[in-house]
Amino acid sequence: MPTGPGKFSPPTILTCYRPTNNQMNTPTTSLLKLAAFLPLPVAHAIGTLLGWLFYLLPNKKRRITLRNLELCFPDMPLVQRHQLARRSLIETGKSAMEKPILLFCSHKRLLRLVRNRIGHEHLAHAIESEHAIIICTPHLGDWELIGLYCSTLRPMTNLYRPQRGREIDKLIRQGRQRLGATLVPTDVNGVRALYRALANGEMIGVLPDQNPGKGTGIFVPFFGISTNTMVLLPRLAHKYRPVVLYSYAERLSWGRGFCLHFVPAGDNLVSEDMNTAATSLNQGLEREIAKLPEQYWWSYQRFRRRPDGEPPLY
Repeated sequence: MPTGPGKFSPPTILTCYRPTNNQMNTPTTSLLKLAAFLPLPVAHAIGTLLGWLFYLLPNKKRRITLRNLELCFPDMPLVQRHQLARRSLIETGKSAMEKPILLFCSHKRLLRLVRNRIGHEHLAHAIESEHAIIICTPHLGDWELIGLYCSTLRPMTNLYRPQRGREIDKLIRQGRQRLGATLVPTDVNGVRALYRALANGEMIGVLPDQNPGKGTGIFVPFFGISTNTMVLLPRLAHKYRPVVLYSYAERLSWGRGFCLHFVPAGDNLVSEDMNTAATSLNQGLEREIAKLPEQYWWSYQRFRRRPDGEPPLY
């Protein structure tokens, strides 16, 4: 999408077309299905080229990435910030190109892409003991794969925001639900479905690092910046005391596949005090992002909402 006169935002394979709700976008769906047959190394090679375009040409992703790194790492030398931005945008390109593979490949191929699992014993023990589970998946590495993988182990409920094109929406729903996940809308009915799932001792997936809607978040520190942070996950954790695991799929180099990480959340996440719990949530996110900063979604305007009276950061 253009970001202004003379600006260029390189397209990704998932955003080549912007259909309206009434359009049936056959070219895009055909492109997605064809891309699903690419070997992962080839998809990542194309994604690397795409990432270089993101970095070299003026566009919104580059601008937001550099601004976020400036905000979160103010003491990092400028040269290092640009190096991290370049690496991050390359990973963003890889992420765009691998999505069709993960959404539409066979169960067998999906499991072959998982090369290692760190902390998997925490997930396995929770499943064995039939404990309720929250898979807390930040936008780190590939977040699509975590949901798909976990849904092969146990029924899983995830919030889902419909896509603009009906055909694309149908295709993505099928891709995400094909291995056992249930998608529910991002409204009060969807939230109730999450409560029911945990009450029944089931597993749910939550993306904890997006801007929550008005009245559904509080401002607590994230990388030292007062950040609008969801209270849904802490409330669920406090009410049902599930096993909460920070979970993400680390992208391995040269298209070798992914390493899955499952890290138990801190005890303060279940605190009755929402400030304490939300702060604990963000601290856990920071620790995991610090392990793999180039694979975090720095091109997202995480700090767009500000406390009353504060100027915008973008």
